[in-house]
Amino acid sequence: MKYSYLIINVLTIIFPVLLSFDKRVAFAKSWKFIWPGMAITGLLFLFWDVLFTIHGVWSFNDKYIIGIKFIGLPLEEILFFLTVPFACIFIYACLNYYVKWQPGIIITRMVSNLLVGLSIALLALNYTRLYTAVTFGLLAVLLVLLMYYFKVKWLNRFYMAFIVSLIPFYIVNGILTAWPIVLYNNAQNMGIRAGTIPFEDHFYSMALLLMNVGFFEYFKNRKKLAV
Repeated sequence: MKYSYLIINVLTIIFPVLLSFDKRVAFAKSWKFIWPGMAITGLLFLFWDVLFTIHGVWSFNDKYIIGIKFIGLPLEEILFFLTVPFACIFIYACLNYYVKWQPGIIITRMVSNLLVGLSIALLALNYTRLYTAVTFGLLAVLLVLLMYYFKVKWLNRFYMAFIVSLIPFYIVNGILTAWPIVLYNNAQNMGIRAGTIPFEDHFYSMALLLMNVGFFEYFKNRKKLAV
């Protein structure tokens, strides 16, 4: 069905939007802190998306898209970089409100260092595979900057939110790759899949959400300091 990818985008965002007006979390009040980071992150990832499409890292099945394209990308793919980060920041905000427990500094550093080490190792072993190299290279750079340069305090909460976000991730990406709406070129990735989902997708998603949450925290805290 031509509207399949568009419907997936709508379903991804509809509940976070409706629940944003819940008086306890009051997520709607934080919307103004989301848009700048989503714009910056979206432009960066869309730039890579265009290159990946040109170089055959992935392609899109015309059976499931409405056919409107910008710089070779389906409209639905562009919307994906708005709907998914919005929904995941909503998860992050809800966990911050409802879950008071959070991993300590030692656990957070261990997880972060493990991810950096894994990313560097996989980048070194797969530098000729474009999707693998960009995904793990970007993730390693982001984590090192956030841990050691900016020394952010929210990585522990981010990891918790990311784990929860894997539930909708497996639903959405499972559909996108199983039908398939998005077709991957295994020559540009490691060829390892969780069901139908490429292994790299997990970490590509982590990098995408890490940047969005980072900007969300930056703009939110900048506003507090200004007040």
